Amino acid sequence: MDTSSTTQPDPAALATTVASLQPRALAELAELVAFKSVADEAQFPRSECEAAADWVAGALRAEGFEDVALLDTPDGTQSVYGHLPGPAGAPTVLLYAHYDVQPPLNEDAWISPPFELTERDGRWYGRGAADCKGGFIMHLTALRALKEHGGVPVGVKVIVEGSEEQGTGGLERYAEAHPELLAADAIVIGDAGNFRVGLPTVTATLRGMTMVRVQVDTLEGNLHSGQFGGAAPDALAALIRVLDSLRAEDGSTTVDGLTAAQEWEGLQYGEDAFRQDAKVLDGVSLIGSGTVADRIWARPAVTVIGIDCPPVVGATPSVQAGARALISLRVPPGQDAAEATKLLTAHLQAHTPWNARVTVDQVGQGQPFQADTSSPAYASMAEAMRIAYPGEEMQTAGMGGSIPLCNTLASLYPETEILLIGLSEPEAQIHAVNESVSPEELERLSLAEALFLTKYAAGKH
Repeated sequence: MDTSSTTQPDPAALATTVASLQPRALAELAELVAFKSVADEAQFPRSECEAAADWVAGALRAEGFEDVALLDTPDGTQSVYGHLPGPAGAPTVLLYAHYDVQPPLNEDAWISPPFELTERDGRWYGRGAADCKGGFIMHLTALRALKEHGGVPVGVKVIVEGSEEQGTGGLERYAEAHPELLAADAIVIGDAGNFRVGLPTVTATLRGMTMVRVQVDTLEGNLHSGQFGGAAPDALAALIRVLDSLRAEDGSTTVDGLTAAQEWEGLQYGEDAFRQDAKVLDGVSLIGSGTVADRIWARPAVTVIGIDCPPVVGATPSVQAGARALISLRVPPGQDAAEATKLLTAHLQAHTPWNARVTVDQVGQGQPFQADTSSPAYASMAEAMRIAYPGEEMQTAGMGGSIPLCNTLASLYPETEILLIGLSEPEAQIHAVNESVSPEELERLSLAEALFLTKYAAGKH
C-alpha cells in the first residue's frame, strides 16, 4: 500500500471510490461473520476465534501491513496487530475494532441464521455485523479508498481485540505490559455508533462496568416443599429478595453508597424515540428518573443478566438449597469501577435475608471513559463527517455500554486524542437477536474515516 503522499484527495472522487468498494465490503463481512467467534469455550470452540483472528491477520497482510502478529493476551485469547508505516514526519493513528462477538442467544428467534450474513430490508443481518466485525471492515474500506487516491497520509496501527465482549481484560493487560505497541497520536475506536441512522455522532463518554456472580446457599440439599416449605429457608427466594433490593420502586438503581443523581448535559434522547429504539411494549413504563440521557449515559445501572434456577419444564416441588445470579453494574464517568464493585458486594451481603450464606465473586471490570472533545482530532472528524453526511453536523453523545480498553489507552497515552465512532446505531440491535448493519452507514463512515485521516494529517504537518 503506497503511503508516500499527503495530498488531500477530492472528496467527491473519494466518495465514489468508497461506494465502489461496498461489494467487497459485503463479501468480506460475510466471511468474517461466518466465524462463531464467541470468546467463551463453554459455548463455542476456541478454534472459531482462532480462525477469525487468522482471517483478520491475513487481511492486514494483504494490505501491506508490517509486523502483523497474533498477540497471546493474558486472558487466553488473541488480539491481532499490524503496522502500516506512513510518510516521514506524519502522525500515527491507531484504529481499533474487535472480532469477538456476543453469543447469538436464541438462534430460533433469528429470522436468518446468526452466523450467515443475510441481506434483508436494506440491511445486512448477522451476529457481529455491526458490533464489531463491521468496524474492522470500515477501517479496511477507508484505507483501501485512500490507497487509490495517493496513499494513506498517516502511519496506521491496527489492533483487533479477541475478547472485548467478555470483559476479561486481556488486551488491557497486554497493552500495559507493552506500552510502546499501541502508542499513537490519535486513536479511532470503531466500536460505537451514530445516535440514529444518518446523524453523524462521536461518543464522548462511556460507562464502565463491573460484573459479579452472587451465590446464595441455605440448605445442604433440596427439600420437599410440602414437607418442609414454610420454615425451611428457600435460597431462590432469598436471592430474589437480594436482587430486588438493587432497585427502587421506580426501577432506579439503588446500591448502598453509590451516587445515582448525575445529569447529562448535551444531546438529549426523547422518551418516544427511546421507546421505539428499545422496542418497549405498549403500556409498559420506562424505569428510573431524570431524562433518558441521564439514565443511560450519566448514572449507574444494574442489570441481572442471568439466574441459575430450575426451569419451569421439569421443575419439582422443592425448596431450593442454592441459587446464583450474574449481575452487571454500569458505572458512569466520575465514578471508580473498583469502588463500585466494593459497594455492590457490600450491598449484596447486607441485603441477603435470613442469615443465608452468600458469596460474591468478581467476574469482570472496566473503568468509565470521558474524551476531550476540544482536541484537534475532533475538529478534523467534524469536518470529515460534515462532508460524508451532507447537511448534518457532527453530534456528541454518550454511550451506556463499556469499552474498558479506552480507559487503559487514555492512562497509557494521556496526550493521545481518542475518538469513538462506529456502526452500532439503535436499529443495529447489537447484543440482541437479528443484529444488523446499515450498508449506508458503513459506506458513509468509511468515507468519514478516510477524510478524517487526510484532514488530521494535513493539520499535523
